[in-house]
Amino acid sequence: MSTTAVAPLTIQDAEALVAAAHRAAGAAGVAVSVTVLDAGGHLLAFRRDDRAVLISGETSTRKAYTALQLNAPTADLVDAVQPGGPFHTLPTALDRPLLFIAGGVPVHRDGRLIGAIGVGGGAPEQDHAFAGSAVEVLA
Repeated sequence: MSTTAVAPLTIQDAEALVAAAHRAAGAAGVAVSVTVLDAGGHLLAFRRDDRAVLISGETSTRKAYTALQLNAPTADLVDAVQPGGPFHTLPTALDRPLLFIAGGVPVHRDGRLIGAIGVGGGAPEQDHAFAGSAVEVLA
């Protein structure tokens, strides 16, 4: 039986993701923070625009963590966490609170989860677009 190895998310990949998200946000005139985590939830790269509010750093990290843990874009999870939704009680089941608003996107390579990016600072739809466009640099 053979298995196919998948290259992990590298620091260079993480830096490329951060740079791409900041370029997209800068082009839109939005100040953001960007966090990139590897598949184990370890911080690989982070950048906060000097004009971004301080809490945007925690927000971007929580968005990345949520996207990683659930292997889904956080924009797709908003309805699931409403009362009665399938993830409504999940935040108390994990060791870290989750933030279910758009801006977190899982990063895949060869169909396997290798990390996640989170963007915070803009409107949820903007953050999601910035994170999604950043992931395209690794395609």
